[in-house]
Amino acid sequence: MRDTDFITPPTALPLIESRTAELNFGMASEPRTGSLLQVLAASKPNGRLLELGTGTGMATAWLLSGMDTHSTLISVDTDPALQAVARQALGDDLRLSLVLEDGATWLARQTPASFDLIFADAMPGKYESTDKALALVAPGGFYVIDDMIPQPKWPEGHDSKSKSLLDTLASHPGFHMASMAWSTGIVILVRK
Repeated sequence: MRDTDFITPPTALPLIESRTAELNFGMASEPRTGSLLQVLAASKPNGRLLELGTGTGMATAWLLSGMDTHSTLISVDTDPALQAVARQALGDDLRLSLVLEDGATWLARQTPASFDLIFADAMPGKYESTDKALALVAPGGFYVIDDMIPQPKWPEGHDSKSKSLLDTLASHPGFHMASMAWSTGIVILVRK
């Protein structure tokens, strides 16, 4: 069995992939990561989900495809050109709120334990303001990051930054953690 055999992609994915290629955006989530997000979103009926780093909406589409009709997703990004792709492809979905703002600034105004799933795919919430993002995870909720296996696009010195992040996450007393050398390197935490 191949790990992509049973993936059910979101209907908006072809449009998002096409626009992502046109923009030469190389940071979009890949299908295995997306399929995991889809499954995790489905595990949170009536859930409140947060994505930090909309990009062009690739992971956004996967999250929405797993959510039930009563769940909501807030997706935050600072790049209007990239987020415009998500707005074009997914903006009619009433479960989705696209926020154009610095993630760290946005995180600072949120209520603790208010999200059932957080996918941190940007510097804020992952490498910056990590404590603020973790504080937003409700009991039983997930905190998910990807791109933890060394990537060709990583800048010099990023290896040590990712190791430090993993050490911080693994030692957090409020979470259980699973680190997987799968896809681009997935880490899932669940709030105790």
